Amino acid sequence: MVLAGESRVVNGMWQTSGGWGRINRDDAVDAMLQYADNGLSTFDMADHYGPAEDLYGIFINRVRRERPPELLDQVRGLTKWVPPPVKMTASYVKENINISRKRMDVPCLDMLQFHWWDYSNPGYLDALKHLTDLKEEGKLKTLALTNFDTERLHIILENGIPIVSNQVQHSVVDMRPQQRMAELCQLTGVKLITYGTVMGGLLSEKFLDANLAIPFAGPPLNTPSLQKYKRMVDAWGGWNLFQSLLQTLKKVASKHGVSITTVAVRYILDQPSVAGSMVGVRLGLSEHIKDCNSILSLVLDDEDKSSITEVSKKGRDLQQVIGDCGDEYRRA
Repeated sequence: MVLAGESRVVNGMWQTSGGWGRINRDDAVDAMLQYADNGLSTFDMADHYGPAEDLYGIFINRVRRERPPELLDQVRGLTKWVPPPVKMTASYVKENINISRKRMDVPCLDMLQFHWWDYSNPGYLDALKHLTDLKEEGKLKTLALTNFDTERLHIILENGIPIVSNQVQHSVVDMRPQQRMAELCQLTGVKLITYGTVMGGLLSEKFLDANLAIPFAGPPLNTPSLQKYKRMVDAWGGWNLFQSLLQTLKKVASKHGVSITTVAVRYILDQPSVAGSMVGVRLGLSEHIKDCNSILSLVLDDEDKSSITEVSKKGRDLQQVIGDCGDEYRRA
């Protein structure tokens, strides 16, 4: 299993990269400790998410000093490496992995998720072979991908590279991973870790009955993630259809005494091959520990699932609109 038990809800740290307001380092690390103390002990970051890896390094040292060893055993730091398309030599790959190890202050990365911009450049296979060597040297425990499509995942696995997971955009609006990708995952045992699952907060009570057509009337789309996922809503079926999706989610949420967000994440966690889902954390600014823990205890019945599936399917097939997983990053 890629993510065990309680860690199926992952704390996403994209919000530390700027665009969401300034982060106070001490408050952020205090917040990370609070999440870990409440069973939410897996953090997802990247080499380019501002100070995310450095914050993790400070946090893990505080766990070592101030918490029982059992908590240290549960904490996981997943990071990503997003290199420029230069020649992937063994020394270049090693040098970059060492930067992350140093910033996160760990001898061995729990998971390294690799991203590549341009498939016409086959350097991604060189990089992954060097990363496999580093895994064998004990520099990383597991090797994974982020935003790779089904075709390339297949090529990578055929090259004998030990991939455990692929991190992809997946929500009740964006069901692309359940098409070709999940099928390959079920054949090979690769798992999916999902992001965009709450669509930057669009999948919440805050946007239920919100009229975005009138300037300043509705909640502002004032973060990079809200703006990004509003474009997904438009591609899928527009704001009116999204409102009927929110109404359906609200009905299910009220039945279980939870929030729309909780239902939206649980629905994706219940999809084939999904090991874990990302919920973005605005460290030191707001917290949603209660919501995250209620995701883990929620059980959706068949009626809940089919009512959500029905409205989700009313939108356009994003596989035809955008392409396979990750293709939104590779379109001019």
